[in-house]
Amino acid sequence: MTTHSIHPVLLCGGAGTRLWPLSRKSYPKQFARITGGESLFQASARRLEGPEFAPPSVITGLDFRFIVIEQLAAAEIAPASILIEPSARNTAPAVCAAAVSIHARDPGALMLVAPSDHVIPDDAAFRAHVLAAAEAAKAGQIVTFGIQPDRAETGYGWLELAEGTDMREGGMPQPQALKRFVEKPCAEAANAMLDSGRYMWNAGIFLFSTEAILEAFEKFAPQMLGSVRASVNDGTCDLGFTRLAPAHWEDVDDISIDFAVMEKAANMVVMPYAGAWSDLGGWEAVWRHGAPDGNGMVTHGPTHAIDCENTLLRAESEDQQLVGIGLNNIIAIAMPDAVLVAHKDRVQDVKLAVQSLKAQDVVQAETLPRDFRPWGWFESLAQGGRFQVKRIVVNPGAALSLQSHHHRAEHWIVVAGTARVTIGEQVQLVTENESVFIPLGARHRLENPGKMPMVLIEVQTGSYLGEDDIIRYEDIYAREPTIDG
Repeated sequence: MTTHSIHPVLLCGGAGTRLWPLSRKSYPKQFARITGGESLFQASARRLEGPEFAPPSVITGLDFRFIVIEQLAAAEIAPASILIEPSARNTAPAVCAAAVSIHARDPGALMLVAPSDHVIPDDAAFRAHVLAAAEAAKAGQIVTFGIQPDRAETGYGWLELAEGTDMREGGMPQPQALKRFVEKPCAEAANAMLDSGRYMWNAGIFLFSTEAILEAFEKFAPQMLGSVRASVNDGTCDLGFTRLAPAHWEDVDDISIDFAVMEKAANMVVMPYAGAWSDLGGWEAVWRHGAPDGNGMVTHGPTHAIDCENTLLRAESEDQQLVGIGLNNIIAIAMPDAVLVAHKDRVQDVKLAVQSLKAQDVVQAETLPRDFRPWGWFESLAQGGRFQVKRIVVNPGAALSLQSHHHRAEHWIVVAGTARVTIGEQVQLVTENESVFIPLGARHRLENPGKMPMVLIEVQTGSYLGEDDIIRYEDIYAREPTIDG
């Protein structure tokens, strides 16, 4: 076994629709800064740093690959590998792919599988619990982490510990025998489990050796293991990512790791964790994590609360002013393009609202105004008949593809930094307060040769302004020609 014996695996998929409108399919909650200066994904990666841990492996989707690498770079964390799923297939195939990949590099190594969107404030305490559970994992047991419950929560799965479990007070606990997994209970069952003292919340965090988990897949999901192994072995390296082979991946069932393996395995144990933890599964959880004041108020951003109680007010733009008057048990979230107002008892139904908006082809259902790309991001500032105005930010050293458009011309005005602009055969530098015109049909490219982000305002004019009006000739990010930028 290598010196770095524990390999963190961060599961980085999902849409996080219950935290709409902040979390959307185009930029789900793990990448958002919900609880502090870092995203949940960055905090999860940093939590699993240290001499006992190898660099993290990440498994994510094609649309998020550049967000993952950019956020890791911003946190100064170098990943061991980034596996790209051809399509979302739930957690079982993702864990299986990571196990096959890590076992090929370090046979018998320990894997710590964790979602990338959970909040665990005490990093040191959690790492200490992981290390305390390592001996059980080395002995061939599959360790799942149970959270000490403080309420009869119906939104979590639970873990029932075996009779005579030692829930010792103080000191470091030891892994305990697991009797069974319990699906999300009704309120009456949740209260009974809380009162019994033998149940814990299921955190969805696992520690095991690659040998133990691959043996479990071989026993309980052999067809999945075969298809996933073929997908990993036939995967291709692309700009530092490993793209799993889609032909084999499509044969894999869409199923969670709990259903596929964990609930059937006899070598399961539970590592109790009594520290603070939240999966931020909805806005009520964000309110709870925000440490409500004496009136039960949590506020974020430019907000004003007058005679309000037990309420979350959150404004995401400095250009907004969110005012609440006489509110009680309300969640109010203001984004530049969408606003959510809901009773706290109904926030689990936010996903139903997203489904309704999606059925009506409302763009806000899945897409944020700010569109993130491998070179930076852009957002639409104004749009009307035959025109659109965008703000475009290009990262230092980054470049958009060499491209042209059938239906629009573009005017670029640089407001910060310096742009290197290619139009046809001409290449020029355009600095702050200077502008350039891109005629319809002209081959063009935008680059940032500087060391600071470059910002420009783009004015598009033409008969069609859709993002799919593009012919791409060269692209350093190997993207398809139907994606703008």
